[in-house]
Amino acid sequence: MTVALPPAPEFGAPVDVAPTPEVLRFLALRRSTSAVTLMAPGPTEEELAILLRLATRVPDHGKLAPWRFVILEGDGKARFAARLEAVATERGDATAAAKLAKLKIPPLAVAVISSPRPAAIPEWEQILSAGAVGATLTYAALAMGYGANWITDWYAYDPQARTILGLAEQERVAGFILMGTPREPPLERERPDPAALTTRWTG
Repeated sequence: MTVALPPAPEFGAPVDVAPTPEVLRFLALRRSTSAVTLMAPGPTEEELAILLRLATRVPDHGKLAPWRFVILEGDGKARFAARLEAVATERGDATAAAKLAKLKIPPLAVAVISSPRPAAIPEWEQILSAGAVGATLTYAALAMGYGANWITDWYAYDPQARTILGLAEQERVAGFILMGTPREPPLERERPDPAALTTRWTG
C-alpha cells in the first residue's frame, strides 16, 4: 500500500497531542493473524523501513535504544529455518521441527532483540521497552494492511538457536514478528474482562 507519513519531528520540536479516533477504532478491532495463513506478498523494503521507524517510537527510559532488529526473509530465512530444523532433528524432537512451520510460511519475520545496555536504568525497564517495540511493530504492520503475528516458540529461548541467530550473551529474543498477506481473515478470540483485572488504590 502507499504510505504517506509525516516527516520525523526535529529533536526538541513540539509534537501535538490531539484526539485520533481512527487509532482508537483500530485498537478496538485489532486482531493478530495466524502465522500459517500469512502468504506473499509481505512488506516491501520501503514499507519495512517505515515499520521499523514506527516501531522505535516507544517509551525508552534514558534514550538507550536497548533493542535491535534481525530481518529474516527469502533465502536467509529459509537457511535459518533449515539450521533450526537440523537442531530439532538431531535431538529427535519432531514436535519442535513441526513448530517451525510458523516461521517458514510467512514471507517476512523480524526478530526483535532485547539488548540491555549498561546504565543506571534498571534492566527490567529496558526489557519492557523491547516488548513495546514488538507490540508497536505488530500494530504498525496490521495498520499497513498486512497480517501480523508475534510469536516466540522454542527457538526464541533455546541456547543453540540463539547462537545461530547471532545473539550476544546478554541479549534475548523478545519475539519474532511474522508478516504477510492473510489468506483468510482471523476470527475474533475471547477477550479478558478489564473490570475483573482492575483495582483502585485508596490508601
